[in-house]
Amino acid sequence: MTVFAVEYVYAADSSAVRDDHRPAHRAWLAGLADEGQLLTSGPYGDGAGALLIFKVQDETQLNDLLKQDPFAVAGTIAGIRTTEWTPVIGLLAAHAS
Repeated sequence: MTVFAVEYVYAADSSAVRDDHRPAHRAWLAGLADEGQLLTSGPYGDGAGALLIFKVQDETQLNDLLKQDPFAVAGTIAGIRTTEWTPVIGLLAAHAS
């Protein structure tokens, strides 16, 4: 399994649409967390985006998951940056391959 850091950049003027889809988005994330695929996530303080940390088989699986996010389906995400990440110290270090 591989750990990935995913950065979302929200589309400008999408806050109302995100508000409408937030319950479904968080339910989707909670399901992934329950399955062990999402390690943690949360919005940036300025509201411009979010950071999500996934543990999945590979980038193909990650991309397939990200397409299912209710925020993505609603078109509220303007950009996504995915980076393979190796946590070495702290609470997430045990998840490194």
